[in-house]
Formats: sequence, C-alpha cells, structure tokens
Amino acid sequence: MTGVIYARYSSDNQREESIEGQLRECTAFAQKNDITIIEHYIDRAYSAKTDNRPEFQRMIRESARKAYDVVIVWKLDRFSRNRFDSAKYKAALKKNKIRVISATEAISDGAEGIILESVLEGMAEYYSADLSEKVTRGHTENALKCQFNGSVVPYGYVIDKEKHYQLDPEKAPIVLEIFKRYTSGETITAIIKDLNARGLRTAKGNEFNKNSLHHMLKNRNYIGEYRYKDFVTPGGVPAIVPEDIFNRAVALIESNKHAPARKKAKEDYLLTTKLFCGNCLAMMIGESGQKSNGNIYRYYKCAGAKKHVCDKKTVRKEWIEDIALQLTMKILMSDEDLQKIADRIMELQKSENTLIPALERQLEDVRASIDNILKAIEMGVCTRSTKSRLEELEAEEERIKGDICREQLDSRLVTEDQIWYIFDKFRQMDLSMPKQRQRLLDSFLQSIVLFDDKLIISFNYRSQPVTIMLDQLVDFINGSGSDLVSAASP
Repeated sequence: MTGVIYARYSSDNQREESIEGQLRECTAFAQKNDITIIEHYIDRAYSAKTDNRPEFQRMIRESARKAYDVVIVWKLDRFSRNRFDSAKYKAALKKNKIRVISATEAISDGAEGIILESVLEGMAEYYSADLSEKVTRGHTENALKCQFNGSVVPYGYVIDKEKHYQLDPEKAPIVLEIFKRYTSGETITAIIKDLNARGLRTAKGNEFNKNSLHHMLKNRNYIGEYRYKDFVTPGGVPAIVPEDIFNRAVALIESNKHAPARKKAKEDYLLTTKLFCGNCLAMMIGESGQKSNGNIYRYYKCAGAKKHVCDKKTVRKEWIEDIALQLTMKILMSDEDLQKIADRIMELQKSENTLIPALERQLEDVRASIDNILKAIEMGVCTRSTKSRLEELEAEEERIKGDICREQLDSRLVTEDQIWYIFDKFRQMDLSMPKQRQRLLDSFLQSIVLFDDKLIISFNYRSQPVTIMLDQLVDFINGSGSDLVSAASP
C-alpha cells in the first residue's frame, strides 16, 4: 500500500515540536503496516474547526490522481474537528478509493468501527467547542481587568507579569513623535522613510509601511483606551498621545483618503497622448506601482494590454521620456533643422491670416478705380458726379489702409530673428525641471510609436516620421555624423 501523512497543529498551546511527534508516530505506524509514504502534508497554526487549510486542500485536490491508498493522521481530530467537514472530505477521498487511518486510535473496519469513529469525531468537535468557550471566558475575565489577551503587543507598550500594559520607555516617545509629525503636515511616506532609515521596526519586527503606520495612527490604545470585542474601558492602559492630537490624526487620515493621491498629483507623465504601442497602435498610459520595500516605480502601459488584447510589455517612464527629450534636444543642436522650422513658421504666419490678403486686393481695386477717374479728368471729362466719386474712393482707400494696419498689429507677426531668439531659449532650458521638459516636448514632439526593437518618432516640423532601431539609439543620439534627416522613414 502507498499512503500520505497529514499533520497539523493549531495555535492553541501547540508548537512546531508537535508536528515532529505526529510525523514520527505516523511513520512508525506506516512501517509496521507495510505502507510506503510518498508525501507529507503539513498545516502549521491552522485550526481544524475550518477546512480553510492550504495543505489540507492540496491533499484533497491531489487525491484525484489516485496515487496513494490511505491518509494517515496522528488522531482523527488532526483531520477535522467539524463532523460536517469530516464526512464531506472523507466522502471525497472515498470516491477516489482512499481511506483515512488514525495511527494512535485502533478503529476496526467492521460495524463497531463506524460507531467508534463517529464517537471520536463527536468528542473532537465537543472538545473544540468546549475549549473555545473556555478561551472566550478567560479572555472576558482578562478584559474586565484590562489585561493583555494575546496577539501582538502594540508598538510603544510592554506587558508586565500581571499581564497589564506598561509604557515602553524607548518606543513610547517614538509613537508620540509619529503623531506630532503627521498632524503637523508631514506625509506618511516621509515619516516611513525616516523611521526605516533609523533602523526602527514595527511591533512584528518588520519595516514600517503605509498599512502599519495607518493602523498605529488609528489605534485607540494610545489615548489610554482598553478594547476587547465589546469591552471598552477608558483609562484601562497608560496613554501615550493626547486625545486632541489623536483626533486630529484620525480626521487627517479620513480627509486624505478622499483627496487625490499626492504622488499622482505631483507626477507628470510627459508623453501622455504622444506615446503609442507599436503592436496595436493603442495609446500607452502612464501608471505607477509600489514595491514591497516601499519604492514607487512608474511606467507606460499599452491600453490594449490593460484589456488583455495586446502583449506589449510595459516600459519604464524615465527611460522612454529621456529618449524623447534627447532626440528633441538633438533637433535644437542642429542649425539646419532649426532653419527649416523657422522657414516653416514664417510661411505659416503668412498663410494663416486670410483677411490681410483680402484687404490688399480691395485696396488694389480701389486704387485702380481712382487711377481711371484721374485719367478721365486729364482727358477733360469732369462732372459733379466724377468729383464726388473720386472723393468716395479716396475715403475708401484710407479706410482699407487703416484696416490693414490694425490687422497687422493684431496678428503680431514674429520676425525670423525673434524665432531664433526663442530657439536659443529652448537650448538653455533646465531639463531637470518638469515644466521645462513638458514645454520642450509639447513644442516639438508630435508622437512616438514604440515597438520592441524600434521606435518611430514624428516631429511637428517634419511631414515624414523617423525610424530608429533601439540597438542603435545611443549611437544615433551621440554620433557626430548622424542627423535626423538621414534616418530612414518607415
């Protein structure tokens, strides 16, 4: 026969050593009965009152492979202390032709064995329920005396011999410091970073994080309030934090919960609406996440990948934005490219204003009519109406001239020298400042289509995009002979 051993200990007065004892006796039972053990399933600190046990559930799932014949347990209460769960999972194992055997309880295979097994399971459930009642009764007595009831001692306290809370002289001042710093406006992130840098650890011995700090800032023990389930005793423990500071901290947490996230508000994704996925041409969206050490990482992710219709990988925000900035700065360092931009701006200024050309054509027509009347006068044709018409045309000429002057003033055409002055200002930008970086990209960059091996970049002054292979990117940006004009179009 082949078999597996299931061992378990709960949190009620049992330790790792109990697992070793269970395995030893189950192994001896298997050897005595010529059973080959092929697997051990062990649940540590899990109660048998529930079936929510990882290794137990794995054992049940893997029983479907029918790779073994029996499950050996030290006692039946290791398998379950709930009669319903016991019957349910034994039936599941029986369906796969697997039996549950107790190594220390002699249960026969006959009719009397069924009764004995039922009695043992009933006793196990009774023991569990009775123990729970006793524990609850004991905890209630402790609560009435404001005594410690187990679990983790809150940071800043120690427990004395009588199980009462006492201030920890080293950690209690740190608790008060945290509350004062937070209520004075310092961010949670800054406080966490400082605490961890000083080598301080939580009551569980871990580094501080947002969850642990929020839990601390909401812990009413710090204002001297003892709590256990429905038992609340003001002044039951020594207070560390004044109540007014505690209330301000709690109010501030609630206020910040509904406010926009600081990091999202501060962090600018420069390529929003400009960066596109090369696989599906969907827009790539700026996102951020937090690692287990508390560090924030930022990236661009394809909108198609977010919907699971594209396999494009995310790209680091800093990497792709630096590339975009360096390629844009390459334009600013090329006088030839800037001259093309300047010429294009001058053309656009002339083509954009359609009113001035129309006024100029009207002025030409009026002047032609005035010339015709003057020729007629020279030829001796001069009547009262001729003189009146000449005066009207001269007044019209002055009006159109005034309209052209006013329109020219309103349009404020930029000269080529002024355009080059602006280019020099761009060249001198401090790219360490986010606003300057954003302004540079908004002014020159139209779009970037990012593939796994290349990118296609389009600038506002060029009709054709530029294709750059990623493995040649550094040489392209830094190479003295390279120029954006020479890059192949897609």
